[in-house]
Amino acid sequence: MGDARARLRYLHEVIGLLYPPSATTRPRTVLPHRLVPRRLVPRTRWHSVLGRGGRLLVPDGPDTIETYLSEVFGRHVRTVLHVRPARRANRKPILSAHGTDGLLGFVKIGDSARARELVRHESATLRMLADRTLKTISVPVVLHHGLWHDLDVLVVSPLPTTSAAVPSGLLTAAVAEIASLGACAWHGDFAPWNIAPGADGRLLVWDWERFGTGVPLGFDALHHFLHRVLKRMGPVSATRACLAQAVPLLAPFGLSAAEARRTAAQYLITLADRHDRDGHEPLGPASTWLNPLVDHLEPLL
Repeated sequence: MGDARARLRYLHEVIGLLYPPSATTRPRTVLPHRLVPRRLVPRTRWHSVLGRGGRLLVPDGPDTIETYLSEVFGRHVRTVLHVRPARRANRKPILSAHGTDGLLGFVKIGDSARARELVRHESATLRMLADRTLKTISVPVVLHHGLWHDLDVLVVSPLPTTSAAVPSGLLTAAVAEIASLGACAWHGDFAPWNIAPGADGRLLVWDWERFGTGVPLGFDALHHFLHRVLKRMGPVSATRACLAQAVPLLAPFGLSAAEARRTAAQYLITLADRHDRDGHEPLGPASTWLNPLVDHLEPLL
């Protein structure tokens, strides 16, 4: 199944979940086009005038995710549904909630056992972070966490992101501050798309559902590097590069060459274990990208 078909199929599943059948409907627009579905937004006049997107009728009864969020915020709320690929281990509906004066927050819906676990963990992590003094990183605030139709609904504040590049010094300082939150703590998904430099000089960091402790210092730096190089090379080359570049990557944290290579080996094994637990292999079978490195990794473990 192509990506567009998979997204549309998942979109209709989510609509049925968040907008239960009703006698009344409201037109919405799939943007930028039904063949390239990315967002489902409230339909406006200019969509039809300019021929933008595909028109879709969505139930608009008295008990939808929008009416629930309107009660939470005490004002009229409209949502934009982000149409995501269905083939993800941490798949869950994601929306942005908007009031008349702009964006109110981002909404994550825990609609499965695994998604509920991740949503609840992120909520607890963000509440923990709210009680900590953070000098280098800035994180979202939990605006609401509740249950609606047996679904976990987490609303977090938006962060004022910018398109500027992240200075290497800020990246290193952020990894170190996150590690200081616990016994070698890590964000867990410190990928380029989950961070951005803030106007106040701090690093904005979101998506904390994978936060954990008990790992060696440097896991976040390795994770960031791996997912950056995956944009331009395949998993086998990217994981080899991660191991090969471990020494310069982890030198700012005071790790020796041997410690850096051992940490990279442990990180790659941890990543493979995560994919195995999730039942999802975004890099392909571990036998193709991890096993070829085993002969080099074993002496380090």
